Amino acid sequence: MRIALINSRQDRAGVNIRHHIEELLASPSGNWQLPGRSYTFHEVDGRLIHAENVDADIDADLIVFISRHASVNPLPVLTVHVTGNFGEAELGGSPRVLPLAAPAMMQATLRALARHCPEGYRVSYEVTHHGPTALTHPSFFVEIGSTEKEWDDPVAGLAAAMAVLSAQPANPVPLIGIGGTHYAPRETDIALTSRGAFGHIASSPRQVAVLDREMIKAMILESGAVAAYLDRKALSRGELDRLTGILDELRIPRLSESEIASLGHLSWERYQAVRDLAETVSPGARCYIHNLPEQGTLARARVNPVLLAETAKADEPGLIKDLGKLPVVHLSSPNNSLLPEFITCEEHLPQLINDLNTLCVKIIRNKEITATEKDHLIISKVRFDPGKARNEGILPGPFYKQLASGQAVEINGRVITPEMVSSCSETKIHIPGLEKFS
Repeated sequence: MRIALINSRQDRAGVNIRHHIEELLASPSGNWQLPGRSYTFHEVDGRLIHAENVDADIDADLIVFISRHASVNPLPVLTVHVTGNFGEAELGGSPRVLPLAAPAMMQATLRALARHCPEGYRVSYEVTHHGPTALTHPSFFVEIGSTEKEWDDPVAGLAAAMAVLSAQPANPVPLIGIGGTHYAPRETDIALTSRGAFGHIASSPRQVAVLDREMIKAMILESGAVAAYLDRKALSRGELDRLTGILDELRIPRLSESEIASLGHLSWERYQAVRDLAETVSPGARCYIHNLPEQGTLARARVNPVLLAETAKADEPGLIKDLGKLPVVHLSSPNNSLLPEFITCEEHLPQLINDLNTLCVKIIRNKEITATEKDHLIISKVRFDPGKARNEGILPGPFYKQLASGQAVEINGRVITPEMVSSCSETKIHIPGLEKFS
C-alpha cells in the first residue's frame, strides 16, 4: 500500500506528527516499515481544510492528512475522521459532497491510537466534517487536539506517528454511523471492540436533520458500507422512522451494537445469508453468531418454545454464554425476545437439537424445582401471592417484600410465614428422549 502523508506548514500538530514519523522510519532500532507499505510526504502552505484537489498529482493508494484538532470545549484527544459536508460547507469543501472514505485503515488507525495513547488523552472518531471534499483517493485525517499545548506535545506526536505506521486492518466490516455527538462515542466503542469499521458518520441532531435519501446513499457508496448502525438512544422517534424508511428503501441492513459485536469470524456474504434465512423465521429478526462454520448449507432448527422461554426466565445470560460452544446462530425479535428457532448447518442439525434440549434442561434443573415424568419435565414454582396476603390481613407495603423474600412477619401477635401466602404453579414440557438426559 502506497500512503501519502499530507501536512500543512502552518499546522503545528501536523508538523509534530510528521517529524516523529520521519524519525521512526529512519530509526535503526525499530522496524516501522511494514512489508508492502511505502510512504511519501507532502506539505502545503495553507490550511488543510481548504486543500481541494491536493492529491490530483499524487500516485498513492491512500491519503492520510496529519493535523491539529480544535474545539470550543478543548480536551486532550487523538482523533480520526473522514472529510465531507452533509449540508452547507462552513469549514471548506463543497456543500453536500462526501469524498471516498477508508473505513478499514481508519479503524486500524483508531485502534493503534488506543494502543499508543498517552496518559491523559482520549481516543475517538469524529463525525464527517469540513473540507477538502475534492479528492481523488480514499482519505482520512489523524489529529491531535485540542490546544497549542497538545499540538506541540512530543508524546502525542509520537503516539500519532506510531499509530499511522502500525495500523493494520483485521477483517473489518465497513459501516456507516448515524446519531450521537461529534466524537461518535458509540461508533468509537464499536470500532475498538468489534469488526465494525466506520466510514462516514453523521451526528444528531444537526447533521441528521439534513440527511436525505441522496446523502445517505452517498454515505454508503463513499464508505463502501454493507450496513448501517443507528445510535437509537441519540435519535428521536421521528428521526428513527425517517432514517429506517430510507435505509429500507435503499435495501441497506441495519445492525444493532450487539449484532455487530456478534459478527464473529464470518464473512459478510455468509452473515448476509444467515440474515436472509432469519427473515423467513421472523421479519426483522436479529442474528447473534456463535460457533457457526463458514461453510455448509444453512438450516433452521426449532426447539420447544415453552422450554426455551422457561430457560430464558431461569438464566438467559447463562444460556447465551453456553450457546457460544455450539455451531449455531440464535435469533431474537426486534425487542430482544429470544425466538425458538436457531440457524445451523444441515450436517449439525440432529445433534444440535439434542444439544439445545440438553442445555435447556440442564439450566432449568440447576435453577428451578423440577421433576421428571417419562418424557415430561415438570417445573414447580412457588411465588408470593398478594391475594392470599390480603386474606391474612396484610396490606401492601414492607411486609409484602419480606414475605416475598422468604421471611416470616408478625401482625397483631400472629406469625405469617411465606408458605401461608404463597401459590404453587406447575409447567409441564414434553421433551422427546428426556429420560436419557443426565
